[in-house]
Formats: sequence, C-alpha cells, structure tokens
Amino acid sequence: MGTPPMNPRKKVTIGTLRSLHRRGEPITMITAHDFPSAHVADAAGMDMVLVGDSLAMVALGMEDTSEVMVEEMLLHCRSVARATKAAFTVGDLPMGSYEIAPQQALETAIRFIKEGRVQSIKLEGGKEMAPTIERITSAGIPVLGHVGLNPQRQNALGGFRVQGKTSQGAVKILEDALAVQEAGCFAVVLEAVPAEVAAIVTQKLSIPTIGIGAGNGCSGQVLVQVDMTGNFPPGRFLPKFVKRYGDVWAESLKAIETYRDEVKSREYPAPEHTYPIAPQELEAFADSVKNL
Repeated sequence: MGTPPMNPRKKVTIGTLRSLHRRGEPITMITAHDFPSAHVADAAGMDMVLVGDSLAMVALGMEDTSEVMVEEMLLHCRSVARATKAAFTVGDLPMGSYEIAPQQALETAIRFIKEGRVQSIKLEGGKEMAPTIERITSAGIPVLGHVGLNPQRQNALGGFRVQGKTSQGAVKILEDALAVQEAGCFAVVLEAVPAEVAAIVTQKLSIPTIGIGAGNGCSGQVLVQVDMTGNFPPGRFLPKFVKRYGDVWAESLKAIETYRDEVKSREYPAPEHTYPIAPQELEAFADSVKNL
C-alpha cells in the first residue's frame, strides 16, 4: 500500500536514539494504532512510533485504557509494524498484563516482540516496577519507562491530574525516573509534570526523557496522533498540552458528504470512473440478453 519513499530512511535503532540524545537533538515520537496511521507517521520521519494503549479510546471507543486486552494490543501492534520501515516501534503493555509479577511481565513482553513485531515495550510505574523492568531488560528486550501521571492508575490518582506540583511530589518523580533508569530503561516518558520539574529530571538522567505535557526541556516529545491531527468531532475535550496541527475530521467529513451528495445525484461515478467495453462486444451482449 502506498509508494515507497524516494530516499528511504535508515532504520532507527536504540543506537540511533542514543546518538540523538548525545547530540542534544530532540527525539520525535507519535502514537499510531493501525497500518494507515503508522504509514503516515513513518513517512513523516518520526523517530519513534508508539502503539499506545490510548488506542482503547481513540480507535476502539472504550471509556478508558483499562479495558483494552493483550490480544487487542497485539493485533494493533502487528498492523503498525507492517508500516514502520524506519521508525523505532514501541508497544504499550496494557493494564493487568505486567503488574502481578516480573515473570508475568516478561512473558507479555516476549509476546509483544514475537507476535506484535515491535522492537520494544513500554510500561507504567516507577520504583515499584524496577524489578519488573530489570527482568525484562535482562532478557534483551528494550523497555521505555513511564513516570509522572500513569493513566492506567488514574482511578487511584483521582483522575488525570498533574503530578509533581509539590516539592515532595517532584522528588518522587525524580526518584522514580532514576529507578527505572537504573533498572535498564533506554528512555522514560514524563507525563503531566510541570516543565521546570521535567527539565531538572532530564538533566539528572543519563537516558532520554520523552515529554507529554512536560514542557520542552525534555529530550523529546510524544503526542497521540488522533489528538494532534484533529481527527475528532467538535467539542471533544483535549488535554491542555495538546496542540492541534490539523483538522482531519473536517476534511474527512467534507469529502464523505460530497461523495454522498454525488451518489444521490448520480454525478458519481462519472464516465472517467468507469471501464469501457468495445461497441461490438456490447452489441453482442445486448443480443444475448434478448435471446434469454
């Protein structure tokens, strides 16, 4: 599907990401949930593509991320992996698939690599998840950490609330980030954290930080593709940190409404959208119909 790029990019690897970090060049990351969304993200030059559990809401219509199952995530990972020829891919472990024990988490991570065809996995949690992260990384599977706001734990947090707004909270975020770094994460997502706190945490770490609602002092940024492209109806709530770069909903709506109208008026399909038949063949067919 689609035309290969004229100058295909080299495959982004862990080494590429580390090189970008050393040079101080921001790392770009975006979510994707199927072949088309991954195809365009890869073509646009994203360094990393995340198959986030946010697809539960933006692709599957669920109430929150806690509903999505491993098998559903694996299906979407495979779809994304077929399109990402250059970007480094990350699969999000869904709630309930890694918290029970490090061995459970490793088994799930292996499925994401083998069945989902992604190159790394992401899981939420700080110090308490360090043994789990160490178990996975010791098996040779790269892990992207996630501290600050953990959406999978939003019920315990009282909703989607900014984290690290007090000195004690900020210290906890730093301690969590240091713990997942020590456990072997190649990078860590900082979500919904004051920009000043995220910048200090970034300076204290030796691995990249990927911010989402954490200011531009992070080593890179990630956004949910559906949010930033405007692929949603008017009136939908958006987090403060989201910048809408397009209006895919309006363009799609306009195109589909025009198609509807042209079908109703028989304007579509026009002659240029149909296949010809030689006059003599048409005549022979008409004669055959008469004789039926």
